[in-house]
Amino acid sequence: MNRRNFLVETTLVSAGLALAPKLLISQTPASTAGNKPIVISTWKHGIPANAAAMIILGAGGSALDAVEQGVRVPEADPDVTSVGYGGLPDRDGHVTLDACIMDDNANCGSVCFLEHIMHPISVARKVMETTPHIILAGEGALQFALDNGFKKENLLTESAKQIWIKWKKKNLIPDKRDVHDTIGMLAIDKHGNLSGACTTSGLAFKLPGRVGDSPIIGAGLYVDNEVGAACATGTGELVIKIAGSFLIVELMRNGKSPAEACRIAIERIVKKQKNYKEHQVGFLALNKAGETGAYSLAKGFEYALAANGENKIYPSDSFMK
Repeated sequence: MNRRNFLVETTLVSAGLALAPKLLISQTPASTAGNKPIVISTWKHGIPANAAAMIILGAGGSALDAVEQGVRVPEADPDVTSVGYGGLPDRDGHVTLDACIMDDNANCGSVCFLEHIMHPISVARKVMETTPHIILAGEGALQFALDNGFKKENLLTESAKQIWIKWKKKNLIPDKRDVHDTIGMLAIDKHGNLSGACTTSGLAFKLPGRVGDSPIIGAGLYVDNEVGAACATGTGELVIKIAGSFLIVELMRNGKSPAEACRIAIERIVKKQKNYKEHQVGFLALNKAGETGAYSLAKGFEYALAANGENKIYPSDSFMK
């Protein structure tokens, strides 16, 4: 149930990114203010996701296309046990997925409690672009996906199944800090337009039907093209209670930097939720000026930033040192 250890480093090459042999972890990102394009995403699996997104952006594509294509990478990776194919199942052994996407015109789409579809982010975009709705759930989301040409697949890998069987036999309680590594991604394109995406298989061994913050606009993701964008990872219940991503964007609207806004949101969790020490929450933010920021509840949160000709992992500062 540990996060995948990607041993890669990526660097910008012409229109896209080329993978290098190892992962470079830096302590402090260089300033990104005024630069475009930029992609920022959660955790180490953000490195290959950023690479795919930067291919789109480097060719002059939109931030919306970039974030969709970017997060599709971990959705299809069987070694990422918290997103899409290979995700750890719920209590009853079912892989259920949540995702949302939001563009520069405040259009958004979401799916939750979706089974059998490898790329829920693309279903969420289809909901956004072809229906009058924002959220589709469960069987309705599945039927919509099938009606629109998505293929029904078994998402429970043998590896994830064996982890679930072991958990069932030992009645283990999963560490709430380690089993919900959502990928959230924010991007700004060369035109200065923002978009974001968020996709996850959710908390491992969760109660059937549980939905976290990832498919909820304003909680797991929020984009305002006049101001900036934010996304979240970690225990979704804590994020939902403070409308975390919306809060961060509003703080930026009122003059806070992305880093300051993320820190204040974490401090809000600490102030309002007494059991915060049992959990992990991490926030990312990107403003219209191209500045980025991150902050987390517990130490250990890392994020991937592609900007200034580089694509690297950085550790986030945290409330609990």
